[in-house]
Amino acid sequence: MDFLRPASWEEALAAKAEHPTAVPIAGGTDVMVEINFDHRRPEYLLDLNRIADLGEWEVGEKTVRLGASVPYTKIMENLRAELPGLALASHTVASPQIRNRGGVGGNLGCASPAGDAHPALLSAGCEVEVESAERGVRMIPIDEFYLGVKRNALQQDELIRAVHLPKADGPQQFSKVGTRNAMVIAVCAFGIALHPETRTVRTGIGSAAPTPVRAKEAEQFLAAALDEGGFWESGAPIPPSVAKQFAQLASGACNPIDDVRGSAKYRRHAVGIMARRTLGWTWESYRGNAHGTKGGAQCA
Repeated sequence: MDFLRPASWEEALAAKAEHPTAVPIAGGTDVMVEINFDHRRPEYLLDLNRIADLGEWEVGEKTVRLGASVPYTKIMENLRAELPGLALASHTVASPQIRNRGGVGGNLGCASPAGDAHPALLSAGCEVEVESAERGVRMIPIDEFYLGVKRNALQQDELIRAVHLPKADGPQQFSKVGTRNAMVIAVCAFGIALHPETRTVRTGIGSAAPTPVRAKEAEQFLAAALDEGGFWESGAPIPPSVAKQFAQLASGACNPIDDVRGSAKYRRHAVGIMARRTLGWTWESYRGNAHGTKGGAQCA
């Protein structure tokens, strides 16, 4: 196994073009586990740790450009207001040591359906900035990024440079079920984001289908219910019947398997529970911020 260590982004793209099978490594929190257990033996490792740009972020007027290697700890500490869903998801990633090393680019590159960042990225509606030496930069909408189990839309000579996420214009939430409280792969996970400016809702489901997915039917149902019932304007509690239907539709978006972490039946059930609860939390936050109301979540 050869170790390639470019000093700049241009050198990294050139190395990837010359060695298309090279596996990028930055945090290494997934790749090194596979190598140590001999589940993977790449011919080349492409070390990206010397490229400072990958560890930086930029907050614009409407979006955040997040470098592929920005550690989860930095997201939690610095971007909680702009990216609340991703900050919450970052809290659940493994251990402090791994949160100090791992970044969103690694989750995207591995494309595991159990990656903790995916539900938050889907619910935020981001774009992935990728680049190759030959074709230059292209932006991949997150909805088009996941192609199959641990398969993504990257071409062989492309590298992930950054993720562009809209700054939150409404409450966001993330919930995860695991077999313990730390250092655990998700049995299933759920993210939700309310977008009051466009009066839309987006969701993300992890570890309950071959790829991370959105519950699009649930989103459309809830957005219509909020709009038709005048809830965006009134801030009134969401009726339990609406919350129940949203949860059922979210559960129906799953296509899980039975494995050592949980059964398909349990995953569907758990996603429904998380959908209802996170809806309750986000709506109560919206009511409090926009209408000054207080009290418990009426639809949880």
